[in-house]
Amino acid sequence: ELTTVLRSVPAVEHKVLARLMEETEPSRLGEASSWKKVLTTALRVSGAEAERRLRRAKMLGPRRAMTGEPLAPAWEATAAAQALGLLDEEHIKVIAKFHEKLPAWVDVDTRAEADRQLAGKGAGMGPEELDEAAGRLLLMIDQDGPEPSEQERARKRWVKIGKQQRDGLSKISGYIDAETRAYLDAALAKEAAPGANLPAGENPDGDRDTRTAGQRNHDGLKALLRRNLESGDLGSHKGLPVTVIVSTTLQELEKGAGVAVTGGGSLLPMRDLIRMAADAHHYLYVFDGHTGQSLYLGRAKRLANAAQRLVLHARERGCTRPGCTVPGYWAQVHHAVADWKDDGQTDIDDLTFACGPDNRMIENTGWTTRKNARNRTEWIPPPELDTGQHRVNGYHHPERHLLPEDDEGP
Repeated sequence: ELTTVLRSVPAVEHKVLARLMEETEPSRLGEASSWKKVLTTALRVSGAEAERRLRRAKMLGPRRAMTGEPLAPAWEATAAAQALGLLDEEHIKVIAKFHEKLPAWVDVDTRAEADRQLAGKGAGMGPEELDEAAGRLLLMIDQDGPEPSEQERARKRWVKIGKQQRDGLSKISGYIDAETRAYLDAALAKEAAPGANLPAGENPDGDRDTRTAGQRNHDGLKALLRRNLESGDLGSHKGLPVTVIVSTTLQELEKGAGVAVTGGGSLLPMRDLIRMAADAHHYLYVFDGHTGQSLYLGRAKRLANAAQRLVLHARERGCTRPGCTVPGYWAQVHHAVADWKDDGQTDIDDLTFACGPDNRMIENTGWTTRKNARNRTEWIPPPELDTGQHRVNGYHHPERHLLPEDDEGP
């Protein structure tokens, strides 16, 4: 009985979220950007978990027609089975995957009947068995299947750059469309050819290039990106030329050891930084690792200048709102002490980084920012969202968690 009750609890949340999204706006709850932000702030869940709950509420929660009359959930049978405690979240995940894979041409009645079958089967079998049944049902519905439409092909395109691993490598995965593939094929035919773009110190065995095809593709792509950045053809981004921005401490630079931090939030070994800096096409900001001291830069204009942005890249590294992972490349300059319209100064000690949604959110949601004694930006939520969460974002400065409070660097 306890399992049945626990399985039915999410159905209550679906109804609450569906009603909230129907009757109010995120800004009225202290978040101007999205419902995802409302959940991550109020419930202190991850962004992925917030998105999952919102997706479930959209498909399993009650709906309302444009004319106002109530409608059943989009996945009516699954929603009913979950409310009765017959389906676990693992079952729901299998059914959700099935619906996502259904081609766009499948009609509403067929979708509803498939949902009824899967909800009924899921009530009497485990998630693994249900996954097998869902796969067979999908094959029966779409045995031959028409050619995917242009819209479906466009929906399936994606490229993801994974998190940087401990060895500095990052995994890239995804699907590219035919046009992008054509560009890559043409470019890599030259840039990834045997003998082209050999890394320094990697000499071929006579006339033989011993790199694998995958390694040649990597080196060719790196050469293309490097030349594109060096050309200057990409213009500017947030007041700075599009190039690599790197910050490090004087102590690490002198030792030639350790890592620097890029404007994208990735870590760059010092040996790579020194090699890149020799090309003089990038911004390198050096600060004292003990005091964090930098020049005082005041400016009697609303917009921060390029030098101030460089200081913020080194000092903040990314959006300063707690929980936000947006790195400096995509952040905006925010007046942390007082906004410009409230006589705030565009002096470096009054400025910080905030991503676009968080920067705009400040204006009408009850959030405020301030600087503490360490010149770190604190974000103060409105009372309805204040659950005692941290005021300072430590995501971009993991080294702070490893040091005693008195020994923390900038």
